[in-house]
Amino acid sequence: MGKSGRDWTQIYSIYGMDDWQTPFFLLIHAVFFSALSIIFLLYFEPICYFTQHFFPIIGPGLARFIAGFTGSVTGLSAVSLYFAAANFFYSSVSLHWNMAQRMVNAISDWSSVKQALDLGCGRGILLNTVAMQLKRSGSLGRVVGLDPTGARRNGPSTLSTLKTAGLEGVQEYVTCRAGDPRTLPFSDNYFDVVVSSAFVHTVGKEFGPKSAAAGAERVRVLAEVVRVLKPGGVGVVWDLVHVPEYVQRLHELKMEDVRLSERVTAFMVSSHIVSFTKPSQHFVGSNEVRLDWRFNNLC
Repeated sequence: MGKSGRDWTQIYSIYGMDDWQTPFFLLIHAVFFSALSIIFLLYFEPICYFTQHFFPIIGPGLARFIAGFTGSVTGLSAVSLYFAAANFFYSSVSLHWNMAQRMVNAISDWSSVKQALDLGCGRGILLNTVAMQLKRSGSLGRVVGLDPTGARRNGPSTLSTLKTAGLEGVQEYVTCRAGDPRTLPFSDNYFDVVVSSAFVHTVGKEFGPKSAAAGAERVRVLAEVVRVLKPGGVGVVWDLVHVPEYVQRLHELKMEDVRLSERVTAFMVSSHIVSFTKPSQHFVGSNEVRLDWRFNNLC
């Protein structure tokens, strides 16, 4: 949906990158290892000579093997680092845009959407994609971009995010506000749609991404998403690595129409889109006790 035919230069000129330091760091090391591999290629014989000179116990054959093996490893390292840098750049720009188009396609009727939330809006790629879809469908709704307080110290400011909305011509559909994703500053049953792209996995990372505490924080965010969704509302989350955990939790929460996309490599790891619908009426147990979406007793 939307201007899905854009190339990466158009997307980058508007949104830039959330984390340019990582591909830059990878690229610098790739250039360094490339230079080393070229040195080993051009000066192979002198390197073999000096290796044998400084380590007399090494014979000529072993010296050539060591020099050749070291040169091969540096060359392969350079190729791997170039690939990683390219994948990070592609994931931050083109893939992010394409996944945003897929996410809005998961919502069948945007004309009836009055309130939408983008959790962890970043530079606004998904936020503005939702806004453009609202504008295109003739909806009078608005989308709120949540800028998580302290979650991304080097992330974009709210002002720069709103600037991208102006560049896309959808500023009247967009608002931004700060807030903690673990305790969303919205009332129960508030949004028709909640979306999030490549954000939830960052919550709780201070405890270590594989720790039980980080897992509990991610579950808390998911529970908050469910809480603020209206009955019959739709949630769509694109995230890295941990999405199968989200699917399990959504089933435990008795969400309906839980769908998991195929695996997509993003930022050098696996990613998926999961979508679900909050039931219009939700009861659990033989005595039909209503479930508390907020999970106040979650440790």
